[in-house]
Amino acid sequence: MSSKLQYLNALGIDVWTRRSLVQPSASAVAPTLKEATDAPLAENSRATLVETVVRRVPTESRSLTRAGSELPASVASLDWEGLSQAVNTCTACSLHTTRTQSVFGVGNRQAQWMIIGEAPGMEEDKQGEPFVGRAGQLLNAMLKAIGLAREQVFIANILKSRPPHNRDPRPDEVAACIPFLYRQIELVNPVLLLCVGRIAAQTLLQTDTPIGRLRGTLHRIANNRPMIVTYHPAYLLRSPAEKRKAWSDLKLAMRTFESLRTGTVS
Repeated sequence: MSSKLQYLNALGIDVWTRRSLVQPSASAVAPTLKEATDAPLAENSRATLVETVVRRVPTESRSLTRAGSELPASVASLDWEGLSQAVNTCTACSLHTTRTQSVFGVGNRQAQWMIIGEAPGMEEDKQGEPFVGRAGQLLNAMLKAIGLAREQVFIANILKSRPPHNRDPRPDEVAACIPFLYRQIELVNPVLLLCVGRIAAQTLLQTDTPIGRLRGTLHRIANNRPMIVTYHPAYLLRSPAEKRKAWSDLKLAMRTFESLRTGTVS
């Protein structure tokens, strides 16, 4: 079995394969997804990106946050050490009174891919690291499916503190915390952002459009940075049938990344 078939199996996605590749077992189920990624990307895959609807914001030389406002000067000049300290000691919203610890982010600080989620959960609050537990394991499998290790990407959330009972972030909490995320994006300077989950996507895109309509599109946020949207791993654990759509999103992300890296999409 090829490595990519193994990765898709790790995602819990049933895969259609030719008999010459895999002998069917007595317990084989009906095909649900045609696996077509073992071969190199077709040349016309890049053309598909050109036809994709692209949401653009004006390219600026300044640091951008929501609605085009500048990052606070107290955040815009911070290096990694200063930013980490600012996050760990932040008291700008009430979440600092209920958190066990802040969850700054983890991974390669010079990564070409950056993963953005919503907020820490219970396990993240305990361990101080984003995307751990079952959701984190599934995210790792999703990354592995596109040839990435967790250590190769940078992972962060919009909120750095856990909302009580994992409730949705409040506007004042987002406003207080999101400058830290935008500074992280600037410092990492990734080629591509992969946004997971409805709330993270709607927050970054300043929209209430359902995530189902935000998928399948190349978006652009602060300083015209490219971003692909997909479902949150926690949602996929609750709704495993949606994993096929998430795999489609990951393939779009791979094609987008390659096109951005080679300059096919600007």
